[in-house]
Amino acid sequence: MKVYKLFLMLVLIAFTACGAGSNNQSKNMGKDKRTLVKFETTAGNFTVELYNETPKHRDNFIKLCKEGVYDSTLFHRVIKNFMIQAGDPDSKTASDTAMLGGGDVGYTIPAEFMADKYFHKRGALAAARQGDDVNPEKASSGCQFYIVTGRKFTQDQLLNMEGNINQQREENIFNELAHQRMKEIYMLRRADDNDKLLALQDSLEVQAHQQLKDEGYFKFNPEQIQAYTTMGGAPHLDGSYTVFGEITEGMEAIEKIEIAKTNNADRPITNIRILKAIVEE
Repeated sequence: MKVYKLFLMLVLIAFTACGAGSNNQSKNMGKDKRTLVKFETTAGNFTVELYNETPKHRDNFIKLCKEGVYDSTLFHRVIKNFMIQAGDPDSKTASDTAMLGGGDVGYTIPAEFMADKYFHKRGALAAARQGDDVNPEKASSGCQFYIVTGRKFTQDQLLNMEGNINQQREENIFNELAHQRMKEIYMLRRADDNDKLLALQDSLEVQAHQQLKDEGYFKFNPEQIQAYTTMGGAPHLDGSYTVFGEITEGMEAIEKIEIAKTNNADRPITNIRILKAIVEE
């Protein structure tokens, strides 16, 4: 039986309306030297370099480090074989039972996707963000970030992932097209005119498929395939979250944080704290 996507779209809108690296890589890009930031933590030290091609994220990160925003914050979300997340200002003085991850600095950063060049390989530094339902532009959190640990994938797994990513993109396009016709959909539902509703649904599906085709299907490039099958990472995040830097030293500290014992909210049971973030000038 064919699913009534447009009816489901109405239901979803009704409910959501009320809710809220590699050490070998050069540290120079052309003539512009990349900025390094050293993190001193209770689990050891590590250094990240920031990409010049993502200037909004780079400049904001440098600003927050210099202002001490990250000093004393916790790694509040840790998932083995995936990533470690930090940067919630609320975590500085949080109790052991506090739910973290909702803190911010009052603004977001526009997405700066460069997935073909900077992607979610092991050691990548990326910006956290709210979900697509409340953040369709995929704007980054003004302060929260994560570092990818990930796992290795086979080429067949990456091929299947490409299909899933493209399917999700087509679904998102369909939902946006349906949102633009919501008044018409609502009237057809009220009139119980399922024939016209299904005809509209079929038409929007064709439009969504064509738009995806025009935009170009997502496909991992050879560099991504090489990295994900040898180093590992989190390829399903590519093109959805901004990667703006990578680890250059201290991956052993990241690995130590990654295996920390956590509670049901993925927060380490024993606090792991950033002591100081130092911009190396």
